[in-house]
Amino acid sequence: MTDEHGTSADVLIVGGGVGGVAAALAALRRGRSVIVTEEYDWLGGQLTSQAVPPDEHKWIEQFGCTRGYRAFREGVRDYYRTWYPLTGAARRQPDLNPGLGRVSRLCHEPRVAVAVLEGMLAPYRSAGKLRTLTGHRAVAAHVDGDRVTAVTVRSRSGEELTIEAPYVLDATELGDLLPLAGVEHVIGFESRAETGEPSAPSEAQPLNQQAFSWVFAVEHHDGADFTIDRPDTYGFWREYQPDYWPDRMLSLNAPHPRTLVATPRTFVPHPAAGPIVADQSKEGGDIDLWLFRRIFAREQYAPGFAASDVTVVNWPMIDYLPGPLLGVTDDERAKHLEGARQLSFSMLYWLQTEAPRPDGGTGWPGLRLRPDVMGTEDGLAMAPYIRESRRIRARTTIVEQDLSMTVRGDAGAVTYPDSVGVGMYRIDLHPSTGGDNYLDVPSSPFQIPLGALLPVRMRNVLAAGKNIGTTHITNGCYRLHPVEWNIGEAAGALAAHCLTNSLTPEQVRDDSRLLESFQSELVADGFELAWPEIRGY
Repeated sequence: MTDEHGTSADVLIVGGGVGGVAAALAALRRGRSVIVTEEYDWLGGQLTSQAVPPDEHKWIEQFGCTRGYRAFREGVRDYYRTWYPLTGAARRQPDLNPGLGRVSRLCHEPRVAVAVLEGMLAPYRSAGKLRTLTGHRAVAAHVDGDRVTAVTVRSRSGEELTIEAPYVLDATELGDLLPLAGVEHVIGFESRAETGEPSAPSEAQPLNQQAFSWVFAVEHHDGADFTIDRPDTYGFWREYQPDYWPDRMLSLNAPHPRTLVATPRTFVPHPAAGPIVADQSKEGGDIDLWLFRRIFAREQYAPGFAASDVTVVNWPMIDYLPGPLLGVTDDERAKHLEGARQLSFSMLYWLQTEAPRPDGGTGWPGLRLRPDVMGTEDGLAMAPYIRESRRIRARTTIVEQDLSMTVRGDAGAVTYPDSVGVGMYRIDLHPSTGGDNYLDVPSSPFQIPLGALLPVRMRNVLAAGKNIGTTHITNGCYRLHPVEWNIGEAAGALAAHCLTNSLTPEQVRDDSRLLESFQSELVADGFELAWPEIRGY
């Protein structure tokens, strides 16, 4: 993919997160050459560098995702069965949940996801079809009219490389390519006048964006003391309490996402727990914070193998609220990123020194960070967990009234004739930088319209992640792992399909015959384009 004319590929994917990897796999399966650039050292985004185990709907073991995403899930389970000393009972579980976490039926370590994703990509790298450039971020786009002809990326050492491709996919976490290429897009909360959404404000609020979080993983050892140094801004965070929050952020009290009622959480390392089957239709699983996002459960392994579980701290209390990452200066963005890191370290310090214990004491000094699990030196995740991106001005914009059960009742979500996949999650908006509390709305199982991947003007740019044509509200259910995978996989398949058949994305969407041909290709490749008769939650 490097010749006398420079660096090029059939498909350039800027951003190697969940959607980026899925897009690459789809294009590679169709014989196309692919270059993927990624800012961080690990491919996989939410699953890896952000250290967030999958958020999934309750039918995920049966249906409601692509064959590719299912292959990833089974690859994770097979990795544990192959390399970990599971108990006989754990090994026999067809739906093995390595971490026994309550957020998902597949809670796993980020490094395992890295290994599985790299394994899925390995044959194409060996065949010379795939090149990945980690530690690179996009710094410029070269545009000719309504087409991006090349993108320049810069390594951490400052070296720049310009990559040409007939199709360019933006799969970055924040939609970084969109402003570089002049792609029309929106940030923050749209107005009700624009979207017609019942939960939208009367005026647009571009700086009102979902909080991001800087996740970390801990284990616990009785009798040990791993207390970290007091964080520089601990005094600020110890007293920080938004007006609508029932307690200080550094506490075990937070609103229930669905009712907003102040709800105490519990945090006790290694609690006695019965059988755990995650089911988001019943509750979010975040009442017991140790079990909530546990990614390594010592009881799943041979006796004596592991002294401690490993659990991920990705709780409401570390949602960073003082400011957004988009629509601000570089200095402001850097301040907020560092602020989120300080909040996370402050939460750990509070847990180690001040958190209430059932015995009446305070603090769990035996909590220890696991930088090896995160792939970092300081123990925080490699990247911040991003919930909301820039979003393209798309040919189809998905709005709240398309899928909200509060609006549509039992009618189900709007049906899109150009469906390229399905997804399901509640409209789950975390507290925002504009002072909003949770917005958590029941959702109907929904489709992913092809038109939401297509910008209104650009001809060879496709959205391949959280940057599709949703709104601030509907992003809340289209941002989760299996949906992002489906979006990226559809974008990669579309780019390859257009190259093979000398078509444009607009032609595929607008011509019913061409659309049917593409959808048939997707179905043959393991995509589900519609739901069976089921009810949302």
